[in-house]
Amino acid sequence: MICTRFAPSPTGDLHIGGARTALFSWAYARHHGGKFILRIEDTDLARSTPEAVRAILDGMAWLGLAHDEGPFYQTRRMGRYREVLAQMLAAGTAYHCYATPEELEALRAEQEAKREKPRYDGRWRPEPGKVLPSAPPGVNPVVRFRSPREGIVTWDDLVKGRIEIANHELDDLVLARADGTPTYNFCVVVDDWDMGITHVLRGDDHVNNTPRQINILKALDAPIPRYAHLSMILGPDGKKLSKRHGAVSVMQYAEDGYLPEAVINYLARLGWSHGDDEIFSREKLVEWFSLDHITASSAQFDFEKLKWINQHYMKEAPVERLEPLVVARLEKRGFDLARGPDLKAAITLYVDRCNTLEALAKALEPLYTPVAPDAGLIRQHLDDSARPALAAFATGLETVAWEAPAIGELLKATLKAHGLKMPRLAMPLRIILTGQAHTPSVDTVITLIGRETVLARLREYRS
Repeated sequence: MICTRFAPSPTGDLHIGGARTALFSWAYARHHGGKFILRIEDTDLARSTPEAVRAILDGMAWLGLAHDEGPFYQTRRMGRYREVLAQMLAAGTAYHCYATPEELEALRAEQEAKREKPRYDGRWRPEPGKVLPSAPPGVNPVVRFRSPREGIVTWDDLVKGRIEIANHELDDLVLARADGTPTYNFCVVVDDWDMGITHVLRGDDHVNNTPRQINILKALDAPIPRYAHLSMILGPDGKKLSKRHGAVSVMQYAEDGYLPEAVINYLARLGWSHGDDEIFSREKLVEWFSLDHITASSAQFDFEKLKWINQHYMKEAPVERLEPLVVARLEKRGFDLARGPDLKAAITLYVDRCNTLEALAKALEPLYTPVAPDAGLIRQHLDDSARPALAAFATGLETVAWEAPAIGELLKATLKAHGLKMPRLAMPLRIILTGQAHTPSVDTVITLIGRETVLARLREYRS
């Protein structure tokens, strides 16, 4: 059975790059009817926090990337790591190293002075015929992996193709620190082995870890997963995506008014494709997903494209789905929704013009709060020749049937009577009634706001 995993470190929020890795791992498992495991790699005790764990779980839940097993926490598996370390020490595939930090720092400085690649020199590595010194008193040893010195590590990466790294390029990495805590590369190997991971999808910043992990797996006589290293995501400027490009935390996208299905759809297209399809459901993604269609080149994040996709999903969503999301945003701003028009009708009217829930809530604000039109815009669009028409139109609104067709006919008749074009009256009406220069058709906006509110807002501009 295919078994994938997503294994974030809880040292911060779940960001877009990690979310894409989780999505691809989830989609690959779902496509093959396999298992998707969530593992929290929290052995970095100094940086891991419960808040970061919660942010990861919240982000996964919001995206709808349900795991089949887990979350497993590495800090709860310390007994298992110690067991495997003892087995490796007994088998001779690992050994104790008593070199002090000061000795290793001096070694590094010496190598750098000679312009050599800094690496552990194997001074405590057991070899046939080699006599090791006695363990120095008071020094707690680290445990190092007895890495192969000969041969080549090769794997057929499912994204990058065949990769080969000579073993002499790899030194004897530390498996456990002097205080006994296991290191990242060792924990990953034991976890992937115990959890039956068949396919590891992760960022290409892990390529250098892969030959080390393969060698440890071989030393344990454990099965070796297939690896797929995903290219990084670049910002709009072509540089690595970072905070300077804007909101990159998954939950920030939720806060900014994106729908999870839009983020899923957009993330899927960052480095993967199915022909020319741009818009597709989660179900279609699972049906189509294949590692063969992942590109090895970096993907570039395009915020405008994300907004376009989000707008599509907002327009397709039932108003009942959008209403509570908009209510939460307007109430957070302190608006009393009872003092305005029917919210469902307002959403239906405005949703086609907005690409995020935040933009939608912003557009609806004037419907639920007093408006203070910009005086400069009023002077720009309401001159003396248009004021009589505005007054006549306001008078007509007092008795006209309160429906868009009737209000539209009144508007046309008023314009004709005063010899004006539509923008001469429609523009000042928009600004006075909503404070916005761009709205849906002015007759529908007037209908939505309601007779009493419209007449009150027009009153000071009628003379």
